[in-house]
Amino acid sequence: MNLILASFSLAPCFCVRFFPSNHNNLNLLFPGQRKIQVSCGGKSEVLKSDTMEPHEAETFVNKRTLYAPIEPYSSGNLKVSDVHTLYWEQSGKPDGHPVVFLHGGPGGGTAPSNRRFFDPEFYRIVLFDQRGAGKSTPHACLEENTTWDLVNDIEKLREHLKIPEWLVFGGSWGSTLALAYSQSHPDKVTGLVLRGIFLLRKKEIDWFYEGGAAAIYPDAWEEFRDLIPENERGSSLVDAYHKRLNSDDLEIQYAAARAWTKWEMMTAYLRPNLENVQKAEDDKFSLAFARIENHYFVNKGFFPSDSHLLDNVDKIRHIKTTIVQTIGYRNGNTCNKKKTSALGFSRCKHNIDLAIYITFIYYGIEIGSGLLKWTGKV
Repeated sequence: MNLILASFSLAPCFCVRFFPSNHNNLNLLFPGQRKIQVSCGGKSEVLKSDTMEPHEAETFVNKRTLYAPIEPYSSGNLKVSDVHTLYWEQSGKPDGHPVVFLHGGPGGGTAPSNRRFFDPEFYRIVLFDQRGAGKSTPHACLEENTTWDLVNDIEKLREHLKIPEWLVFGGSWGSTLALAYSQSHPDKVTGLVLRGIFLLRKKEIDWFYEGGAAAIYPDAWEEFRDLIPENERGSSLVDAYHKRLNSDDLEIQYAAARAWTKWEMMTAYLRPNLENVQKAEDDKFSLAFARIENHYFVNKGFFPSDSHLLDNVDKIRHIKTTIVQTIGYRNGNTCNKKKTSALGFSRCKHNIDLAIYITFIYYGIEIGSGLLKWTGKV
């Protein structure tokens, strides 16, 4: 396993480069490292991990934006069951290296900006909206909507597009789905690029919805919590929202969907991103996002065990994998619980590159040069 430089092009930050002496000892504090390179504002110095004393280091600046906007060269709809039809599109180079982008949520849908992670002169870029999300129909539908339905859909789309094998790229929930798909069809995957890895374990859900994240975003948490009456807060807020998101009253659904989505969008960045937060006011987007995401969380991702993705890592140990992960801080608190998933996963899988972004002040952005660097390596 290699630990690679993580740097930002979109926000002021500190960047830390890790040089592990033994990846088997990797944990959150990275014991046994030879040195840590810290960069900020174009200046750089190396701190020894044991004494944290500064030593000479070369300046390291690596700023890069996303690729230029592009339009699809083809798109269509694929009927994958009696209930669901998926929207798909292709952009970039028609005879290029195929890559499939798996969006987050579940229920988030794709966006034009998702095409921009990939060099359009090299990649045949495939995007699609998962069941019930984005332009796929029926909208916000939970029927026949499980992780394993989505895994089957990815295969149906690959076969429909006559792609022998492809690079799989996913962030957050997209990383969960990427792992489930690659473990089910390892012979169809040329590589994995995972951003903000999420294993959908109980402790990750509990941290986000049962109080852990509340310490970092107290104002947003109060608004999210207060939709639920006090007499229902003793049990799971995820369950309480599930009841409302599946109410017979559409207005109750919309109110719960807006609150659920706003909480998610407020916590996506250390400094709230207004454009992101405003998505919660779009009832069409928020209903699909909240209903589908909550549906998956209530059902524990439809996995047979809490550690299913880790238990099956041997099936994909041979697949070259890159993880790009952010560890952010706000008022001295670590904001991203998912970093522990990335580090835990990396312990189990040796054929891996792990890029860790450490940001201070306000920003916790997981895109930029790290992702572009590793999509450019295939």
